[in-house]
Amino acid sequence: MEPPSGTPLTVVMVCLTVATGMLDAVSFLALGQVFTATQTGNLLFLGFGIAGQGGLPVVATAISLGAFVLGAVLGARMESMLAERASQWFPVALAVEAALLIAAAAAAWESGAVPGLPQGRRDVVIGLMAVAMGMRNVTAMRAAPPDLTTTVETRAMTALVSASPLGRDARLGYGGHSAGRRLLSVVSMFAGGLLGAGLLGLGTRPTLVLLLVAVFVAATAFLVPGLARRRRNSEE
Repeated sequence: MEPPSGTPLTVVMVCLTVATGMLDAVSFLALGQVFTATQTGNLLFLGFGIAGQGGLPVVATAISLGAFVLGAVLGARMESMLAERASQWFPVALAVEAALLIAAAAAAWESGAVPGLPQGRRDVVIGLMAVAMGMRNVTAMRAAPPDLTTTVETRAMTALVSASPLGRDARLGYGGHSAGRRLLSVVSMFAGGLLGAGLLGLGTRPTLVLLLVAVFVAATAFLVPGLARRRRNSEE
């Protein structure tokens, strides 16, 4: 089964982008200056860390990068195999992502705050989150929603400004109807980061934030088949 298209797919991807912002808030603010979704930042952090500047972690960043690559490989193999068998690859991918996030929350669970976790357990949490995000990137690329990658906003921000009345670039969409979708993409990432940071600032345990995101992604996976069927029925 293919993912939903049109407005339903946009809604799903916006929700997943909010989830991404929340996850990176947990990884960066509670697990030690490392991203699990925004790997462009990690590439730079790794370079800064190896150079011995900024006090940035090298091992945790390398683990996140490596786990992300592993997630992308596993996601590509799993989703392409399911698609070849005409199976529901999109909701299955989201369900696996949710399971990985639940495992990350379980690994982070303890009576104290997450920053008090032994480094080994923190690395496990980071690795599981990054594997989930590597799979998510494959899922988003296969679904191919315009301007909604769910993890990277630089392109959407550039296109939004370039195709606005300020940039007036027709090749990038000026005069079209893409501005709203691009704005949603940028705002949803910001909202996710704000929500995740706000919950942590209120004293919510990072484990509970991870569980909240996992439940959210699982619920999305459960709803996707119905959205796809409704879309097909409306087109018949």
